Amino acid sequence: MDIEGAGAVVTSGLAAGAIEKPTGKAGEDHAHGVCSDCGAETSGNFCANCGQPTHVHRSLLHLGEELLHGVMHFDARIWRTLPLLWLNPGRLTREWVEGKRTRFVSPLAIFLFTLFVMFFALSFMPHPESKSGEAAEMSERIASQRVGLAEAEKALIQMRAESGAQPDPTMQMAINAGQKLVDDRRAALARLEIEQRDGRADGLKPGSWQASIKDMATGESGETKLKVMGKDAEKEGHGVGATVLKKLQNPDLAVYKLQQTMYKFAFLLVPLSIPFVALLFLWKRGFTLYDHGVFVLYSLTFMAMLLMLMVMSATIAGWLGGIVIPLGLLAVPVHVFAQMKGAYSLSWFSALWRTIALLVFCNIVVGLFVTAIIYLGLGH
Repeated sequence: MDIEGAGAVVTSGLAAGAIEKPTGKAGEDHAHGVCSDCGAETSGNFCANCGQPTHVHRSLLHLGEELLHGVMHFDARIWRTLPLLWLNPGRLTREWVEGKRTRFVSPLAIFLFTLFVMFFALSFMPHPESKSGEAAEMSERIASQRVGLAEAEKALIQMRAESGAQPDPTMQMAINAGQKLVDDRRAALARLEIEQRDGRADGLKPGSWQASIKDMATGESGETKLKVMGKDAEKEGHGVGATVLKKLQNPDLAVYKLQQTMYKFAFLLVPLSIPFVALLFLWKRGFTLYDHGVFVLYSLTFMAMLLMLMVMSATIAGWLGGIVIPLGLLAVPVHVFAQMKGAYSLSWFSALWRTIALLVFCNIVVGLFVTAIIYLGLGH
């Protein structure tokens, strides 16, 4: 997974570099003459006809520099873009829309690269493991299962006593359902006791999140079986719900597929978000979908960087995460407000109510995105 993540970072970096236009630093020491590509006369650092730099490097060192620039996208523009993205996002968005672009990294390029760097970094984050409380947790689950079994048996005995020797059809159905519940709880208790003594037969660590997900997906936890897309997959036996439940029976593979699908289709956040931003300015003239797209791209880039910072801080030290995460959550509405006010030149009141509405819309967008990721990653 980490190797594939690294490959994705390299690919996205090269794609971001291909989007960017040259800024005019090559060939400063070159005696200008004829373009080596199209043959047109040149008088500057770039050909006025085809745009190729007038100084063409042919050294192995420069080949490495081009690769580094393509992957890391590391030049002076990044130092002018990042401070504005964090401290004055409204100005950055407005200046890009107004055409002042040579000083900054384009919104699409920085979004692509930041997105895949985030997933690459998160792939190295250690996964939470169960601690020393596993034995106590298992004992608690067994005790809870025993209490549930005793209550189910008591209810079944009471129903049989009330129904008499010849129960009516309705009562017989209730007795059958009660018997099935008793049998399920008894089987679940037996499995828990075997796990406590010998471990799980499937090799998963008892008490781990993988084991919990598989038990819920297979209905072996003594609880109600997971329902997906509003359908009971056990009864349906087919469709998206059944496919998702089947994939969840291998939790690690399911999480891997979701992760791969998430960063491959993360660009869906952009087309999902633009209509909601446009809706906030439906009656205001002068703003186009392009303007909203720039706003969304820079905003999502900041959110990706912020999420990466929050996760890394919590991984480094719990106390550090306890400080950074609340500050990060507070920074989200503040950043949206500042970008909204500066990018669209709004008053405080106009920016405030649009920020609140946009935060509500964000929940809708996230819900649509998660649904799409589950369907694309596990639904087929």
